[in-house]
Amino acid sequence: MLAAVLGSVITIGASQWIGQKNDGVRIEHVTRVPASQVAYTTNAKGEMVPMDFTGTAEKVTKAVVHIRSTQTANSRRSQQEIPEQFRQFFQFDPGPQGPSQSTGSGVLINKDGYIVTNNHVVDGADVVEVTLYDNRELKAEVIGTDPDTDLAVIKINEKDLPYLSFVNSDESKVGEWVLAVGNPFNLNSTVTAGIISAKGRNIGIINSGSRDQSRTAIESFIQTDAAINPGNSGGALVDLQGGLLGINTAIASPTGSYSGYGFAVPSNIVSKVVEDLLAFGTVQRGWLGVQVQNVNGDVAREFNLAVKEGAYVAEFPEKSAAKEAGLKEGDVVIKLDGTPIKSSTALIEYIGKKRPGDKIEVVVNRKGKELNYNVTLKNKAGNIGAVKREDKDAVASLGMELEDVDSKTLNKLDIENGVKVKSVGNGKIARYTDMEEGFIITHINDQPVKSAKEIDELIKKKKPGDSITLSGIYEGSPREYFYGLRM
Repeated sequence: MLAAVLGSVITIGASQWIGQKNDGVRIEHVTRVPASQVAYTTNAKGEMVPMDFTGTAEKVTKAVVHIRSTQTANSRRSQQEIPEQFRQFFQFDPGPQGPSQSTGSGVLINKDGYIVTNNHVVDGADVVEVTLYDNRELKAEVIGTDPDTDLAVIKINEKDLPYLSFVNSDESKVGEWVLAVGNPFNLNSTVTAGIISAKGRNIGIINSGSRDQSRTAIESFIQTDAAINPGNSGGALVDLQGGLLGINTAIASPTGSYSGYGFAVPSNIVSKVVEDLLAFGTVQRGWLGVQVQNVNGDVAREFNLAVKEGAYVAEFPEKSAAKEAGLKEGDVVIKLDGTPIKSSTALIEYIGKKRPGDKIEVVVNRKGKELNYNVTLKNKAGNIGAVKREDKDAVASLGMELEDVDSKTLNKLDIENGVKVKSVGNGKIARYTDMEEGFIITHINDQPVKSAKEIDELIKKKKPGDSITLSGIYEGSPREYFYGLRM
């Protein structure tokens, strides 16, 4: 017994001596919190009750609608026309013959029938139909679209509808519970739960298939692990009180179905786009006038920067508001109006919520020194005024480029007037007709046309759903051709 006691004392003493000599990493253990404690919350009476999502689900499902977009048979819309990244999130039925249909979701945002959804859900549709939670089916009008954020606003003629209110997405936090509500695989009013996995994600999906090489897309997605699938496009991402945090837009998946992560446009961006579309018919987007890239350790070493996060100013495009205010290439934007900017995505998101004419305070780090500049944002044309919807090129929106025909060519073709189709790109002309480059438009709805400007003005007067007929000739062909489509 004495030997055993002596051995224990020696062991304890040796352990303490070794511990005192060891100045290494200390590992701390804490008592584990049982999961049951996390699964409880308080009800309206302040009582502890098991957490569930029934109240929120009941509220939100009434405000989320099912959208069916239909294109006529001669539209020939194929799955290849949808950007590859969106195909996995866009329920599509090409159909061997007849009209093609695609489905998605939308969110009622006021009692008068205004609905926000994704642009790719309604883009190019001849008919948009909405099914409400009580199975009423109504035709919808497309009020406006914004491809740069992949958002659209549509409207149904109905009153006193349930709707969701926007909440401040900037205040949402990683780890916060959220619900995703939509119509995946035509399974109406599907609710899934998860958490916010990350914020400010830029996955390069919007406008990825555009021929325009300029980067105008605004991506700063809320990433969530709530299960979403094809058909969830345009659906709601909400907090546990039913406040609208975002519009579900895309998934990250090698299979085309749920693999763990989805992405939603934050409600603060959605709200701004919706307000602009309703007030102006087009989005009023402020431009800082910088080409930026993320600052990280590699970029900091490459350019010998004094900071390791922010938005590095790589170059200035023409008519740059930032350059006029005094910013220089090589600056790192670290704050906008006092808000820390840790990445180029954060800068794009912040500026994306501003309008032309808005004034912001920009703080940059230039060779280790912080400098402040006041910048007045401009529109893409380099002005500070609002962009009007009618200022947009109506002809370009149809996907064609025109050029006037000189009198010598008119005499040669033995016609009195005409405008030549210089090129046919992506748009309704290519989608709905067989028109080819070189076609000379002589009449629109039997009205003679003499210039590209005249055609643009005629098309601007048309409303969505109006039909137009373009008639004319091809050089070397004796016959007259007619092409019809709906606006």
